[in-house]
Amino acid sequence: MPELIINPGVEIRNSKFELYQFRMRLAIASGFVMFMFFLLFVRFFYLQVIQHEHYDTLAEANRISIASIVPNRGIIVDSAGVLLATNYSAYTLEIMPHKVDDIEALIDQLATVVEITPKDRRRFKKLTEESKSFESLPIRNRLSDEEIARFAANRYRFPGVEINARLFRQYPQGEVFSHVVGHIGRINQRELDNLVESGLDANYRGTDYIGKVGLEQSYETQLHGTTGVEEVEVDSGGRAVRTLSRSAPVSGNNLVLKLDAKLQEAVYRAFGNNRGALVAIEPSTGGVLAFVSRPGFDPNLFVDGIDPQNWRELNESIDRPMLNRALAGTYPPGSTFKPFMALAALFYGKRRPEQAISDPGGFQFGNHFFRDDKVGGHGAVDMYKSIVVSCDTYYYMLANDLGIDNIAKFMGQFGFGSRTGIDITGESAGILPSQAWKMKRFRQKWYAGETISVGIGQGYNTYTPLQLAHAIAAIANDGVMYRPHIVDYVENIVTRGRTVVEPQPLRKIDIQPEHLQVVKNALVGVNKEGTGARAFAGAPYVSAGKTGTAQVIAIKQGEKYVESRVAERHRDHALFVAYAPADAPRIALAVIVENAGFGARAAAPIARQVFDYYLLGKQPTPIRVDKDNNDASPD
Repeated sequence: MPELIINPGVEIRNSKFELYQFRMRLAIASGFVMFMFFLLFVRFFYLQVIQHEHYDTLAEANRISIASIVPNRGIIVDSAGVLLATNYSAYTLEIMPHKVDDIEALIDQLATVVEITPKDRRRFKKLTEESKSFESLPIRNRLSDEEIARFAANRYRFPGVEINARLFRQYPQGEVFSHVVGHIGRINQRELDNLVESGLDANYRGTDYIGKVGLEQSYETQLHGTTGVEEVEVDSGGRAVRTLSRSAPVSGNNLVLKLDAKLQEAVYRAFGNNRGALVAIEPSTGGVLAFVSRPGFDPNLFVDGIDPQNWRELNESIDRPMLNRALAGTYPPGSTFKPFMALAALFYGKRRPEQAISDPGGFQFGNHFFRDDKVGGHGAVDMYKSIVVSCDTYYYMLANDLGIDNIAKFMGQFGFGSRTGIDITGESAGILPSQAWKMKRFRQKWYAGETISVGIGQGYNTYTPLQLAHAIAAIANDGVMYRPHIVDYVENIVTRGRTVVEPQPLRKIDIQPEHLQVVKNALVGVNKEGTGARAFAGAPYVSAGKTGTAQVIAIKQGEKYVESRVAERHRDHALFVAYAPADAPRIALAVIVENAGFGARAAAPIARQVFDYYLLGKQPTPIRVDKDNNDASPD
């Protein structure tokens, strides 16, 4: 029997154990794979079933591009259809700042292809400071066909720059209507916040501009229109494949004004180089026929975004062209206040029409002597004469007899010291002084001596030309006041239907017809034989009016006002209120010429030209005011 030899260096394999280990590893690996497939299935189920709607929406959003379609802004025309605000289409070269690292270098390169002026650069810089970084901002507007072709050939060099077709606002009448029509401008953050708060932001998607002042602002919701939407299918590269749906925009409504463009231009021209304002109203409806503030400004400067240099010139100009004098400028009414004081005297029974006072040339109150405009006085003065010759002494005494609170209560009926409610924003209320007003404003009591100068339209009295026109229109319309309105009707661009701005009576002033007739007769006398007679000499119609001169700076007691010795900006303002024809008024107005002296010399001739044009069709000529004339004729 052979001998079994065992080699101690050889390992005996356990095949059963190895098989067991292999099976265990295979089971674990299989379990892990199955577990991973399970997780994958769970994730797949979550994405495809549970989150199906969410991801379907995202996929659809990637596939479909939604673009806002900006509506055409409504146009603005005068009563005869003359365009005051319209639109035109042009191409703009625009930069998206968030896609550009060095904007200045980019602009320098662009300038080699398309002309870019220093004004363009200044305007673009101002826009970048006011706008969000992701907005597309114009560096050049109104590109020519040649410029478009040159840029298109070099477009690859300028990432973040594109050409867009834009609608631009245009104001054909320029500065003549600047304070009435106003202008549009780029939407700023405050305006955007207001749109969001009012729930209108969705309708402004894609819109860069909004009304800033004037009718463009007050009728913004009517003019803007309804934004349209276009759904476009795009490929993975973002290129449009086809249009899926389109909701067309609805253009804004048109505004048709009561204003007469020819009359407005005639008034503006009549002022010559003088500063001032004029408001003309149709007494029987409150419709505004002319609304002039001179100087004006070119509203077209704001359409593209005004550059800093022009903005600085407008704001720093001593003539203040951005001030809407007719709406927001406040001035002492001067002697144009006297007819209303006369009505107050009759209302409170402080004077009878035939009752006369003796005018010695002034009124002594305490230790102060209030001088009359005429040295030595006017002698015996009744109510008719007090208005016709504009006797200060009569109204010094009357103011003292009435007292400040009675004056304030009565004058408030004519709208003095309160806004008229005209359909344009930015109106000032003026100041109608009273004891309560002074205590609230200055924490001081009212002194009786302060009442005296109020009687001749001085003192704390300050009102707008609009308020003066509104008040004289009430006299012309026998005490019935209408809310002034510039817009005649709003025209729906789709249906062509008209929403008429109906005349809105505000109130009937509590005054007896016979009292009103006394004052109306005196106003006619002003233009026939009084302070307005020279301006209205030879007029083929009968008009009524009242001149006024308002001090800008106070003159020390005992000193005589000599116009030529006073700096031009400190000279008196010239005022005039009037209506015509006197028996059936069709137009009432108030005019002020700043620092032009007597109302009879500077303001009344402008009113005469306006009446001649409106009633007779006669073309006006600019008024030249001799500001060094020392003629001391009243008012």
